[in-house]
Amino acid sequence: MNETLVSLVFVLLAAGAAIWAMAERGRASRAALELKMLRDQATSGAEILRAQAALSANAVAEELVKRATESFTNQDKLVQARLEAQLKPVAETLERVQAHVTASEKARAEEAGGFKVQIERLMAAATQTQDEARKLSASLRRGAGVQGRWGEQMLRNVLEMAGMRVGVDFEEQASVTTDSGALRPDVVVRLPGNGVFVVDAKCSLNAFLDAQEQTDEAAREAAYQRHALSVRAHMTSLAAKAYWEQFESAPDFVVMFVPGDPFLAAAAERLPDLLAQAMDKRVIMVTPSSLFALCKAVVYGWRVEEQALNAKEIAALGRDLYKRLATMGDHVAAMGRSLGGAVNKYNDFVGSLESQVLTQARRFEDLKADHSSTPIKDLPGVEAAVRPLVKLAHEPGPPVLTLVEQAPTSP
Repeated sequence: MNETLVSLVFVLLAAGAAIWAMAERGRASRAALELKMLRDQATSGAEILRAQAALSANAVAEELVKRATESFTNQDKLVQARLEAQLKPVAETLERVQAHVTASEKARAEEAGGFKVQIERLMAAATQTQDEARKLSASLRRGAGVQGRWGEQMLRNVLEMAGMRVGVDFEEQASVTTDSGALRPDVVVRLPGNGVFVVDAKCSLNAFLDAQEQTDEAAREAAYQRHALSVRAHMTSLAAKAYWEQFESAPDFVVMFVPGDPFLAAAAERLPDLLAQAMDKRVIMVTPSSLFALCKAVVYGWRVEEQALNAKEIAALGRDLYKRLATMGDHVAAMGRSLGGAVNKYNDFVGSLESQVLTQARRFEDLKADHSSTPIKDLPGVEAAVRPLVKLAHEPGPPVLTLVEQAPTSP
């Protein structure tokens, strides 16, 4: 029985040890499982934390990016607003400049259009002038008679523009008989003091016209040389006529009219001593401009002489008018004296009437006599004196103004 108990005790102990071992193994397993679970939970928590941290970081980054974007946007708007505020005057100035440029461009276009029209008209006028010049050149080439008539017409135009009148201040185609035959100058201009001078307009222009049509420089220069020699030859022949000897009171020169400044300039350029030779031969070579000045001087001389003649008549008229004014002044002075005497007589009459007659008549009023209801008025005297006359004195010499004394008026 003891053995049984011992065995049972051993069995129970063994069972208890086995149970304990099993319990230990179970606890170990649970501890391992719990440890694993804790590890898993820690791993999951870390992952969760990492996930949450990642989410938080993303959210923070997104928020930061959002705020940074908003800040950049606001800053960009602010910068843009400041830039617009700074550039607004520039923009307004540019708009005004653009408007001005547009208006200027429009005006320039209009002016260009008008200028184009003017150029077209000018070209048309130039073409017409060239055509007329060709016609004139062709007409002048028909003969010396045509050139002579043209020169005479130019001469008449210049004289009339200077204020001269045909038949009065100058005479055309006046005939003069000399020992060598009859001479007929183109124009004889009358000078003050019964003087005259002769103007000749017969100058050949054929060589000059040939020069204008030449395209070769050498041929043109040769034509100009012929023109210069032709002008000098005409000057020499004109000097030989000695027109100043055919007219009394004529200055010792003759005027050679060249109907254009280019004609004389071309000849003088080839013959520099041409004008000096002409003056030595008593020939004055003139063009329309210089002849106009010469004729204006003549017209002025006529005006001065006419004024001198009129001055004599004006002086005589002034003397006669002075005499008539003096006579009329005497009559007016006599009439003034008569009026003064009449005023004195009137005042004397009023004084006598007032002192001798009206005093007696007013006594009827004092005596209450029946009389008209109109009282006798006082008769005042005339106190205004006749105005003194300023007249011309009769002493010889220039007129002198004197005052004529008026006799005093009686009270």
